[in-house]
Amino acid sequence: MNDLLLQNQLAQQLRQLRKHRGLTQAQLAELAMIDRKQVILVEKGLGSVSFEFYSKIIAALGCTIEIRPAKRPTLEELPGIFNE
Repeated sequence: MNDLLLQNQLAQQLRQLRKHRGLTQAQLAELAMIDRKQVILVEKGLGSVSFEFYSKIIAALGCTIEIRPAKRPTLEELPGIFNE
């Protein structure tokens, strides 16, 4: 699996979790004790963002990380992966 694809998937999941919890980016940044700009960069899936910021956001959302074997994206998932 491509590392950019993984970053994109993680970014999408974190954005969805934030929205599902009814949080703004500013509110999440406050909970994670980071700058809102870092939340924006994480949600864009940019590789230049430190794992520290990902882990702070994941913890602030009350989540954990699970590593499992990769699966290929479905045809329905492909447009969302490459068009963002």
